[in-house]
Amino acid sequence: MGIKHWAVGAALVAFAGVGAWVYLDAGRSVAPESTFVLLDGSRQTTADLRGKVTLVNFWATSCTTCVAEMPEIIATHNKFHPQGFDTLAVAMSYDPPSYVVNFAESRKLPFKVALDNTGAVAKAWGDVRLTPSTFIVNKRGEIVKSYVGAPDFPELHRLIEKLLAET
Repeated sequence: MGIKHWAVGAALVAFAGVGAWVYLDAGRSVAPESTFVLLDGSRQTTADLRGKVTLVNFWATSCTTCVAEMPEIIATHNKFHPQGFDTLAVAMSYDPPSYVVNFAESRKLPFKVALDNTGAVAKAWGDVRLTPSTFIVNKRGEIVKSYVGAPDFPELHRLIEKLLAET
């Protein structure tokens, strides 16, 4: 009985180790080619993100965690934007555009907000369904970190500082 439990435990540890390795390895994948339709009707593509460190946040006005974390995302944007950092908030397809516009205007969001009316952008970025989902993209257009739920903001700020220092 003891050996069987040990073998199961060892298998779980090995599986967890492989899972962590795959997750960390996937952390340097190239950001998927996407076209973001911004609230002002203009378009931006993933290629436009290159050269800047960018936070891409999938959110919804109906998501309490998204709404609660938005002041921190605003503060993060304001802190690092002068150094070449950008933020792109992508509203989920089920979020009524009028709610998104109202939220962006009433909260005076200082960054770009996109509507993902068809869900194609969320699908391209790993079939995002849970909000908030946040991706950190380096200057080379690689996803270096992703978060489901609110990020640990002090850790996020350290990562952004490190990425901004890269050439």
